[in-house]
Amino acid sequence: MKQQVLKALANPARIFYVPYGLAVMNFAIQFLIFIIAFVAGLLLYGPDSWVNPMYFLISVGLVHMALAAVSKRDPQLGQIVSAKIQLFKKKIPDKLVA
Repeated sequence: MKQQVLKALANPARIFYVPYGLAVMNFAIQFLIFIIAFVAGLLLYGPDSWVNPMYFLISVGLVHMALAAVSKRDPQLGQIVSAKIQLFKKKIPDKLVA
């Protein structure tokens, strides 16, 4: 029983080698940026907009690969990021340094 608990803690859930939380956060943030750029492009240039959905797909893939490379060195990266976000929400900026 102890071995299963330790294994679950040492190997967090992953989506294509990236911790689940980071992968979802990456997709959500980049999707919002793409939507804002797409709407701004349509409003400014109309149907001749320079915004292409392929840019979104390429950037998601590149950032996901970078996150996979970083999280391979530090498998608890997703938990560290979520803990720092919780401290930031509680207005404890001194503990964000560690």
